[in-house]
Amino acid sequence: MSNIQDKISQEVEQARATCDITGNNSAECAAAWDAVEELQAEASHQRQAKRKTSLEQYCDANPEADECRVYED
Repeated sequence: MSNIQDKISQEVEQARATCDITGNNSAECAAAWDAVEELQAEASHQRQAKRKTSLEQYCDANPEADECRVYED
């Protein structure tokens, strides 16, 4: 996760520099901030995908427990 945070920081610095050079209303500035937004969205998705419920964590550690049984129809 740290790698994507580093990339976000780099993109933010690059976006600020781009906007300083081309102006805040330029297409290049907007594109640079779009890239930052995309990376932030990806980081958010990665954080959400890694979370398991307490039951899932319990079943990973105790697959033979009654609470973790899966029945097929």
